[in-house]
Amino acid sequence: MLVAHSGAVAASVAELARGLAAGGTTAPVAAAGGTGAGGLGTSPELIAQAARSVDGGAGVAVLVDLGSAVVTVKAMLAGGGGLPAGTRLVDAPFVEGAVAALVTASAGGDLDAVAAAAREAYDHRKA
Repeated sequence: MLVAHSGAVAASVAELARGLAAGGTTAPVAAAGGTGAGGLGTSPELIAQAARSVDGGAGVAVLVDLGSAVVTVKAMLAGGGGLPAGTRLVDAPFVEGAVAALVTASAGGDLDAVAAAAREAYDHRKA
């Protein structure tokens, strides 16, 4: 699941990850971006709804774009903010981590493998 301050950014990264993970059936990915009114920010309600939409009982990996999204998700995890059991905030680059996570989940990886793949995206240097 992808949480961004912009609905368009979250949806675009989800679309990119789906496209790059294609080659069969992909695992579900949901985007929660912006506020309920369509502005910039994060919405606990949209985040919880997106997490529930992809929850298959094996846990939900959550990747976020910026600091306040981290704060929102951490508060939801600490306070029982409507997130499914097994929801995990993953410290990973937003775009590269999303692709790695979806490829791994689509190949049948469990939550630990998905989180590890997303985190490993930090190691892929561009220069």
